[in-house]
This record gives sequence, C-alpha cells and structure tokens, in this order.
Amino acid sequence: MLSGITIVFFIVRHQYSPRIDTIWDIELIDVNKNKLKLSELKGSVLFINFWATWCESCVEELPAIEGLFRNLSEHPKFKLITILYKDNRDRAFSYMNKNGYTFPIYLNPDGSAAKKFGITGVPETFIIDKKGILRNKVIGPEEWDSPGVIEKFHSLIDEP
Repeated sequence: MLSGITIVFFIVRHQYSPRIDTIWDIELIDVNKNKLKLSELKGSVLFINFWATWCESCVEELPAIEGLFRNLSEHPKFKLITILYKDNRDRAFSYMNKNGYTFPIYLNPDGSAAKKFGITGVPETFIIDKKGILRNKVIGPEEWDSPGVIEKFHSLIDEP
C-alpha cells in the first residue's frame, strides 16, 4: 500500500534538508571499484537508497527496488543509486547474486554520504529531481515498483 507521503513527494517543490547542497561532492565506489561523484548525475532524477543486508526492512524492500530499476533503468534521465550502509561488501554482493538483483550497489568507505544525507537508520530513500531539489525523504520500506509510483517517477522525469 502506498503511503500518503510517497504521493506527496512528487508535488512538494521545496527542499526538506539544508544538507542537499552538500551532497554533490560525495564520491561512491561500485563493485568494479569505479568512482562516481553525485555531481556527475545532476540533471537526472535520482533515487538514492541507503540499505544493509542485516536490516529486515531493507531486505523486504529490495524486490520493489529491483522492480523500479527494471522499469526505469533504460531512461537516461533516471538514476538509481543504492548505498550499502554499515555492512559487509562481500555479504551484500553475495546476497544480491543469490536473489538475482541487478540494481547497482555503491560503497562509501569514508561514510560521508550517510553523514551528509543525515541518515538516522535504514532503509532511507531520497528522491531528488532534475533541478537538484529534494522532493522526498522516505524512512522505511516502500512499494517502489507499484504502478502509481512508476507513473510519478515518469512525471518527474518529464518535468522541464
């Protein structure tokens, strides 16, 4: 079931956190040790999710994140970023492979991403529009692959 907060985030046009201006210099590392700076993704709708394999709610949410990724990964103006939070890299990659998940996982060894986003626990997800405005922060699991949410992401992608 979609929560009201999920639907509202696509309408609200102000920033929820003053930290959003500081996230662009965050550097992440993927499974192949390639580096990615969030500033490289400006101009895209960003789905940024912090998670861990030891987190029951996170594991519950992963199939929906995979569904969202499969629905929107081909769109050049949508980027899905998941950041492993206080977890073992090998355990996470093994879990992903075992369950057939294909969405990207990034590491942030210095922990700066969690600090700059103000993470209080996991899962936490941030939706940032193409203009760099934080449209929502969702704490807890969500049905990211539901038709209504997919439609709302398309609306964000189609905004000028």
